Amino acid sequence: MHHLEFIATDKAPAAVGPYSQAVRALGFVHVSGQLGLVPATGQFAGPDFEAQARQALANLGAILAEAGCAVTDIVSVDVFVTDLANFKLFNGIYDEFMAGHRPARAAVQVSALPLGGVVEVKCVAVARS
Repeated sequence: MHHLEFIATDKAPAAVGPYSQAVRALGFVHVSGQLGLVPATGQFAGPDFEAQARQALANLGAILAEAGCAVTDIVSVDVFVTDLANFKLFNGIYDEFMAGHRPARAAVQVSALPLGGVVEVKCVAVARS
């Protein structure tokens, strides 16, 4: 049986369902999808795409840090947006967050996201020993 470690931090929003913020397994950290919710309030960082995108990535970073990982450990990212018209804006925000790191990525438009969010981001990172 494989050992699983469940990661949780109050520096990112609590899970909005029966799942963990992240799970470390088989040498990887799998971070659940993050919305643009401010951890302290549970409210969106703003109604606009940019505020939510920045907060979603900050939440992802906080969970990675709790798992002992850095942005440079990310191997793949999945991005979900409710409007692909925001794709170029997201790329600029994402580029700042990644600071030159280039993991594999998928970005898709979806009809809706939990709690009425406009962007959700999840990733897989290599776990540091």
